[in-house]
Amino acid sequence: MSVKRWIFAIASFVAAIGVSLYIVLSSWPNQHAAVSMGVAAHGVLLCIALSELLARGAKVWLSAIAMRIPMSYRLALRASAGGDFGAAITPNKSGAEPARYLIMTEAGMHPAQILLVIYAELFLEMISLALVALGLYLIFRNAGSTLIGVVGAVGLYALFVLGTGAIGWFLSKRYGTTGPAPEWARRFKMHGARWKQVQRALATLRTAIAGIRHMRLGMTALALLASVLHICLRIAILPAIVYSLGETHVPLAPLVLWPVALMWGSAISPLPGGGGAVEVGFKAALGHAIPATVFGAALVWWRFYTFYLFILLGALAAGNTVLRALRDDDSENDEEPEAATA
Repeated sequence: MSVKRWIFAIASFVAAIGVSLYIVLSSWPNQHAAVSMGVAAHGVLLCIALSELLARGAKVWLSAIAMRIPMSYRLALRASAGGDFGAAITPNKSGAEPARYLIMTEAGMHPAQILLVIYAELFLEMISLALVALGLYLIFRNAGSTLIGVVGAVGLYALFVLGTGAIGWFLSKRYGTTGPAPEWARRFKMHGARWKQVQRALATLRTAIAGIRHMRLGMTALALLASVLHICLRIAILPAIVYSLGETHVPLAPLVLWPVALMWGSAISPLPGGGGAVEVGFKAALGHAIPATVFGAALVWWRFYTFYLFILLGALAAGNTVLRALRDDDSENDEEPEAATA
């Protein structure tokens, strides 16, 4: 990444950590002893977090098998971890896909195969997120209108992404070939070289969707199951933390439902790492559900086992490759204005 982007990313992480410290200190009860978790509890949480990463790797691997694309499970796992690292240090998690793409490219996979795997993985993520949202609605339908609204919002998000894919499919069938830019595209200043880039993207999308339509049913079902499992494991982390701290009387519904909105909703944040938005949302949503005596510890450990741990694992698994992918992406963005003025 460029120096400016590094400064922006570092500032965002400093803000996130600063917000966490402020929330912990401001919510800490007066004259209350420090709260700690035992080694066994941390061992359980670590197993849940690692199992969640393994499930995501299985989703990518099984997606490739379903489309008859040769890919090792080790590569799928490395791509998943590297994508976490790339997503964490870029706005809107935009670095995830370039990181995964380069990791798979360096492993010898063909670009067309990589795009098929990436699109299939995103498609299954949306389907599984909608299924989990439906399941949570059925389980916690008596938990209150606000919490039901959270599940509904996540379901609508998944449907929105799938709807966007359907629109992209329609556009790719009509405009995914060579030809001049239509009138509506010229109104948005998409013509010449820029329109050709759009056409290439639409052609790629059409190929990817065609590949998804021909996925083997059995392997696709297994990949979908792995995707559902990874979501369930991730939302199990906060209840495990709170209950391991001795607060077994806290209702399960808010501990399960709000993290769904916070984790998947953070994808729209323009700041790397959320810039403290996730922490603020955690305080607003769960400040009255989690007792003040353990609230600070719950926030810190939840962020660690759902976010910071995966940054460390991604950096270890493919840190250098991810940084190369982001540098290449910056170079392409810098070249576009030069091509336009040439």
